[in-house]
Amino acid sequence: MNITSGLKSPLIEANRILVIGCPGSGKSTLAKRLSRALNLDLISMDRDFYWLPGWRKRPRDEIDRLIAKAVAEERWIMDGTGLSSFHLRLPRADAVIWLRLPRYACLYGAVSRTFRYFGRNRPELPAGCPERRSLDLLAYIWSFERDAAPLIEAALRDHELVKSTVIIRSRKAANRFAALSA
Repeated sequence: MNITSGLKSPLIEANRILVIGCPGSGKSTLAKRLSRALNLDLISMDRDFYWLPGWRKRPRDEIDRLIAKAVAEERWIMDGTGLSSFHLRLPRADAVIWLRLPRYACLYGAVSRTFRYFGRNRPELPAGCPERRSLDLLAYIWSFERDAAPLIEAALRDHELVKSTVIIRSRKAANRFAALSA
């Protein structure tokens, strides 16, 4: 599952790819690059499902309906971890790319993104959701490996995706992976 050699192998025949990881790990950036390189439609969990303008969250049943419709398509790459929707997304995925960077790298990514976009929209968010940061997000990032990683590992095992999961542990490796997929 670690990124070492044969970097492209899980993606060679993949038509439906999930890019998951901690906030600030670079999921959106990598998914965007792979979308272009592999000619897959890019789906953003935040933009397409979760958020409405003004940082209003969609109702859960609407989120699930939109996700079910999107994953029914034949070719896509989707960025976002969204543990509560794994039951809808994992059964349709051919491959998973898990950006499993150290917490400090994710904290750096989230904080630097805040400075880069503060008060403006990021491309992976819907209009009317200017960039902001909270202590809750930083706490979530800090405890992601302890709290979320075991749930992700279990879900990947349950859906028999362990062998088709690529784990990337650094930004340098993510850049190398995207370059090899081009």
